[in-house]
Amino acid sequence: MRSKRKAKKSKIKVKKKLKTKARKLNKRKQKIKAKVRIASLQSEKPKTSKLWSKGELKKFKEFLIKQRTKIVSELEHIAKETLKKSQKDASGDLSGYTLHMADMATDHYDREFSLGIVSSEQEVIYEIDEAFRRLEDGTYGICFTCDKPIGKRRLKIVPHAKHCISCQQKEELIQKRT
Repeated sequence: MRSKRKAKKSKIKVKKKLKTKARKLNKRKQKIKAKVRIASLQSEKPKTSKLWSKGELKKFKEFLIKQRTKIVSELEHIAKETLKKSQKDASGDLSGYTLHMADMATDHYDREFSLGIVSSEQEVIYEIDEAFRRLEDGTYGICFTCDKPIGKRRLKIVPHAKHCISCQQKEELIQKRT
């Protein structure tokens, strides 16, 4: 009889332990679900439609289009003037004689310089295209870092800006250090 009582007591203890473990697991699950809900709410970006009127968004879009066409025309001009010409044409030398090494070095430097300009301008075009996508999905004018609105004055100057002024300054400090 004693062994039966001990067996019952041990079964009761095991059941109690299992119940407390189950309660603790349920509490952990609830905490995790709450954290996931909070994280999903925090990760939702505010929509542009709440920040600016349709007229303002239209003006930003028009400004982006103007800026993009201006940069594309500049790139075409650079390509036409420097990159598509041969070395002989670029130097203006009409004779059939070979070029002087210093002239060749200058021409080479000019081409490299033009390629650097083209590369940086191409990056700006990519940023403008990305700004168009943000206009379409409703996240235009919202800082990538802090999710706060980017100031209208900043967007009027740099319409493809990804960061507010304070986050941009922090970003530039980090880049300076590296």
